[in-house]
Amino acid sequence: MEHLLEYAGSVHIYLGPYRGNPISLYLKRTETGCQIGPRVYPWNDVVGNGETPNKAAADFEEKWKMKGLSTDMYSGPSWEGGIKPEKPAPPKPPAAPKPAVSAAASAPVGQPVVPAAPPIDTTPAPATQPADASS
Repeated sequence: MEHLLEYAGSVHIYLGPYRGNPISLYLKRTETGCQIGPRVYPWNDVVGNGETPNKAAADFEEKWKMKGLSTDMYSGPSWEGGIKPEKPAPPKPPAAPKPAVSAAASAPVGQPVVPAAPPIDTTPAPATQPADASS
């Protein structure tokens, strides 16, 4: 089944000192996700993909910036219908290692704290030579 296109927003391209006509951006919803992009050549090769319209809008903006146009050559994209580009969450910093808990802090209240027994040395003792008693 062919999916209908929804108007998602627009981008204006500046042609020299003149402001060009706006280029419409359309949203296409499929079973696998959403796509946002213009339908006008030569800009129709920039298509944002994502699970939701907001993620597709963020992907479109990222790809549009890599298109090779400087920021003074266009304005927008201007989004319609409550679309807000959703940037991916930054990676979380690694968790700090937990400090070692002392035995006194981990013992329940009212219980005596028993110090931990020292580890048992299992290495064999060096063999000693009998002393020479002939002198």
